[in-house]
Amino acid sequence: MIEVEVITGRTIDQGKTVEEKFSEEYFRAVSYCEINDEDFKRLGLRDGDRVKIKTEFGEVVLFARTGDVPKGVVFIPMGPYANQVISNNTDGTGMPRFKGVKGFLEKTEENVKSVRELLEVG
Repeated sequence: MIEVEVITGRTIDQGKTVEEKFSEEYFRAVSYCEINDEDFKRLGLRDGDRVKIKTEFGEVVLFARTGDVPKGVVFIPMGPYANQVISNNTDGTGMPRFKGVKGFLEKTEENVKSVRELLEVG
């Protein structure tokens, strides 16, 4: 397990599929995180392995990818998976803080939930 800073943001694929929340394309566009290559190796990960990210606000299991992010930073595309680990407090701005959330990252054998399972939609 390593300590990380979680950041979220928009991606092209997330933006193209945002209106299709329960589609396979949207699932693939938002159910992963990008990890620095050095951290990736430190955790013994391969592309597609699953990782769990825990913050004071919650936890989520995602697919792991190497990415062009600084060491100690994990990027998650905006969406329901990122929302599991950020605060819903907006400090009066109407927008939660999508960047700079402290957390912990570890390899896991747990499954990545579908969007429907994650949102507990019946």
